[in-house]
Amino acid sequence: MTSYLLRALGALILTLLLTKPGVAAGSDPASTVFLEEMTSPELRQRIAKGATTILIPIGATEQNGPHMVLGKHNVRVRVLAAQIADKLGSTVVAPVMAYVPEGSIQPPTAHMRFTGTISISEPAFEGLLEGAARSFRQHGFQDVVFLGDHGGYQKNLARVANRLNQEWARDSHTRVHALPQFYAAAQAPFNAQLKAKGFTAAEIGTHAGLADTALALAVDPALVRHERLTQSPKAAEANGVSGDPRRATAEAGQWGTQAIVDASIAAIREAIRPRAAR
Repeated sequence: MTSYLLRALGALILTLLLTKPGVAAGSDPASTVFLEEMTSPELRQRIAKGATTILIPIGATEQNGPHMVLGKHNVRVRVLAAQIADKLGSTVVAPVMAYVPEGSIQPPTAHMRFTGTISISEPAFEGLLEGAARSFRQHGFQDVVFLGDHGGYQKNLARVANRLNQEWARDSHTRVHALPQFYAAAQAPFNAQLKAKGFTAAEIGTHAGLADTALALAVDPALVRHERLTQSPKAAEANGVSGDPRRATAEAGQWGTQAIVDASIAAIREAIRPRAAR
């Protein structure tokens, strides 16, 4: 009996360790919106049932000052893409693209001057986007949506979308949408809201400042080293920060994340409406 109980306890512990957070044992794994969490037949069935829109979240791996992790963009875009997909319905989220152009490697420029930043060339990046879009077209997706969380490559997203749409113009089975609204919602509108709440432009900043840090806190507080927020900001050239993140809060960040989700959903619905009407 003792041996049986030990084996049963061991099996229970193993089950708890292997069960994914947020997915209860025995639940339907196909309920996820993430492509990488589905099997190939599950995805094929999802597409056959009408899930013909796929979001490609695009992040970056770059320095974010001494207080925020290198993968901030990757975590943020994945979480927000899932929220967008949930509200849109019939939508799948592709794996995050974490390798993007970040400046010259030798000699290092821009964020490449800081340890941990990863940069690829613009042709390589556009080739990656194009290959992903062609793959999803092959599998039956009708609308491929680029969600870019970083400002530096927005022009690349538009260029790839335009190139593929021109190539596929005679066969409108699949359209590619570069969605500038996703990135734009976290810029001027969010900054204006922060200013209205009493934060200054000097605090808000343009990179790893209050606005950027607040968005990270709203998505996942673990992205931010809270003990570093109490330190006086050094010159931007020294620590890679533009702005002052010390008063950033998750509540402030939620204003921005909600704006991103709402603006993206409206833009996607508008983009795919002509297809739905046919």
